[in-house]
Amino acid sequence: MRILANDLHNFLGKKVTVEGWVNSRRDHGGLIFIDLRDHTDIIQLVITPDTKSAFKLAESVRDEYVLKATGTMRKRTPELVNPNINTGKIELVVEDLTLLNKSEPLPVNTHDDGAESSEELRLKYRFLDLRRPTMQKILKRRSEFYRFIRNYMYDHGFTEVTTPILANSSPEGARDFLVPSRLHPGKFYALPQAPQQFKQLLMVGGLNKYFQIAPCFRDEDPRADRLYGDFYQLDCEISFADDGEIVRQELEPLYIDLATKFSDKKLVLKSEPAKKYLIKGSKIPRLPFDFAMNTYGVDKPDLRYGMELIDLTKVFEKTDFKVFKTECVKAICVKNGAALTRREIDDFTDTAKKLGAGGLAYILYTKEGAKSPILKFMSESEIKDVKKLTNAQEGDAVFFGADEREKVNKVLGQLRIEFANHFGLKNPKEVAYAWVVDFPFYEWDDKNNRLDFGHNPFSMPKGGLKALESAKTDEQKLALLADQYDMVMNGYEVCSGAVRNYNPEIMYKVFNILGYNNEYVEARFGGMLNAFKFGAPPHAGCAPGLDRIFMVLEEVENIRDIVAFPKNGNGVDLMMNSPSEVDQIQLDEAHLAIIPEDED
Repeated sequence: MRILANDLHNFLGKKVTVEGWVNSRRDHGGLIFIDLRDHTDIIQLVITPDTKSAFKLAESVRDEYVLKATGTMRKRTPELVNPNINTGKIELVVEDLTLLNKSEPLPVNTHDDGAESSEELRLKYRFLDLRRPTMQKILKRRSEFYRFIRNYMYDHGFTEVTTPILANSSPEGARDFLVPSRLHPGKFYALPQAPQQFKQLLMVGGLNKYFQIAPCFRDEDPRADRLYGDFYQLDCEISFADDGEIVRQELEPLYIDLATKFSDKKLVLKSEPAKKYLIKGSKIPRLPFDFAMNTYGVDKPDLRYGMELIDLTKVFEKTDFKVFKTECVKAICVKNGAALTRREIDDFTDTAKKLGAGGLAYILYTKEGAKSPILKFMSESEIKDVKKLTNAQEGDAVFFGADEREKVNKVLGQLRIEFANHFGLKNPKEVAYAWVVDFPFYEWDDKNNRLDFGHNPFSMPKGGLKALESAKTDEQKLALLADQYDMVMNGYEVCSGAVRNYNPEIMYKVFNILGYNNEYVEARFGGMLNAFKFGAPPHAGCAPGLDRIFMVLEEVENIRDIVAFPKNGNGVDLMMNSPSEVDQIQLDEAHLAIIPEDED
């Protein structure tokens, strides 16, 4: 019987068989020691010259050879105990050794000894990189993560349903992956960016609560927190939910349990202004979108620290300082910021300039008093009010933004993140959640100089048809809100959801406002519209991004490190060599032709 390494303590004095990879080999002349590794642990093999065939084989084995060893388990002598491994007090005295397979010299390191190979090599030889204990742990934890989530969903009455992978193109905000149809020349399927339409149709079909751990496909540029091509989300929907709060209260305990029970994180909320948006019985605030943008400069604020944006526009209403004679003046107070060097301040200034600011004004509060090149341009009352409103103390620094409000929020919001990184305010052992609610239904598209959807057309506008019909001007249309909500976790957007637009009349209207006629809507969403005409119930849902949540819980900085087989930063699978060219026969069957880049 094959025994796993982590169970060997139970077999002292007994004959056992173990199998695994050679983790290391040490030849001491009269004795050969082999550390044999399986997916559970490492066990030391002891091979003596008395077992001639086993000893001869042991002399030739190398790292990552695959072996089977049979022998008797015994305790190590006290002086040979290895406290660094779980099996450090026992060893296997080998009687029979079998070579199951050889290994060529390894192109990547399979040990967690600090000598990590480059990411490109790790991805090219991912099947070897997965042997590292860190990666083995990640794969097991991810499996436990999915089981934890599934158990929660089953316990709360959700039904798991899988939806089609070959679907229709849908405006989710990213590029589709298109699949040509062999049977229908000139037509294409699209891999789903999300099962959005299908899960809404399930609600029409009478399902009460739906979920699936759904693969989603988007042709977006990869980032450290975003995989290229495919990712997984917990897709869920609830029937007869006409208010986003129904979904938020249904899923909120799952988020909290993932942080504090599945993981060992501490739940925190350290930004004081956010606390006024806590509701009774909840540990997670509901932040209006406008509040988030004006207070943190982003719609996914990290609430593990404060450093909020303070509006000083009224302070400088009558200022003589030309730089502050603008639409909006804001500041952030950086605790211990007075210790920043001139070079460090210059680096933060460069960051502000890259974001569109003309520079970065500041005041340092030192033992000798306030110091800044801009103090000579400010009145005594302005200097006093700045210190009071920002609550600046000795040792702090106040940094200013002055421009159009949107630009000020953008610049100071990013600087808030950069200062938090610099001063180590992002404790990886803490989790701060926030629901961001009341997103604009429409937004202004500067590129095309027109209105566009703020997110997607499937959200229900607050106020319904009456609100849409009452909005006559662009300003009034931009003021419309969607019953839409995001979950933010440590500064990452990890979920998006909404009350759905299930009324055909409202669906037509939201598109009509943008200049699309009913025929356009029917051509793009005919399946949904047709379903909505047959007694569609109110429904709402959300879709937590599982890869990103897991990345935060496991304290991993690069999302590719929590996936078994990711693509690299250029969207290439180095191991499988994809994307790749295909045969002409396949192109012909799909009714496709490759147009060289130098042709029109």
